[in-house]
Amino acid sequence: MAIKDLPREECYLPGSAACPGCPATMAMRTVFKAIGKNMIMVVPACCTAVIESLHPKTSFDIPTMNIAFEAAAAGASGVEAGLRKQGKTDTTVVAWAGDGGTYDIGIQALSGALERQTNFIYICYNNEIYSNTGIQRSGATPFAAWTTTTVGGKTEFRKEMGEIIMSHHIPYAAQTCVSYPEDLYKKVKKAKSIKGPKYIEIMAPCPPGWRFGMERTVEMGTMAVETGAWALYEYENEKMTFNGRSKLILDGKIERKPIEDWIKYQGRFRHLFIPKKDVERIKTIEKHIDQKWDRYRACYL
Repeated sequence: MAIKDLPREECYLPGSAACPGCPATMAMRTVFKAIGKNMIMVVPACCTAVIESLHPKTSFDIPTMNIAFEAAAAGASGVEAGLRKQGKTDTTVVAWAGDGGTYDIGIQALSGALERQTNFIYICYNNEIYSNTGIQRSGATPFAAWTTTTVGGKTEFRKEMGEIIMSHHIPYAAQTCVSYPEDLYKKVKKAKSIKGPKYIEIMAPCPPGWRFGMERTVEMGTMAVETGAWALYEYENEKMTFNGRSKLILDGKIERKPIEDWIKYQGRFRHLFIPKKDVERIKTIEKHIDQKWDRYRACYL
């Protein structure tokens, strides 16, 4: 589907409290178009809890429940159960959380909801940090990235949350990116049509958190995919398939761009280039991505 053919109805309204260039709002607008107004969204503590604007006004033209940081999946489970009890099975329940509320603080509630086969869509918009509370490191923060709690660069690699999710053997899971709205729309639309627990993770480059110009949000997401730092894929009925450029990389039809082409534009990696180039750590990042794609090929080709 071309962008011009997306539904014209808008559930994301003007006047939000988002930062300029915010990827979460870009993603949310597409998600709302894919699902429509017949949905209820559960939002834990995260940027979105601020973006939606101050009570009594809101920028979301859908019912939204704000809940504690760790409880997005648990809250969504309760909403789904209540709707089911009333016989309202056509309303889509969405838990919408950041990486902090997914990889770290909310992982036990999410795992429990998946194990119970809750009929909902869990969406993680991953900006790889706790952006709303001051840019602290999360389990999604990549190796060597600066945050306010890893000022010399993070010393650990990020969790592979997609692999953790797939180990629950749910009906559908996917990775996408805000820079590919058609891919995002298609995957959310598909998730809506499937019964049971669904998980979608969206790469969401954050201008203030990653330290790049607000006009480069889409470029940063595109380059994440082109360098292989982020993959576009779907997991359905125990089978994993790759999409778009990621499939071409997996099949060996195109080469991944060097990771340096991506990180050099992000202030969070500035210490790898100034005062002098940290060749060792840059090679370590590239090697880690090589190993990830080797694993993809070994497991899914």
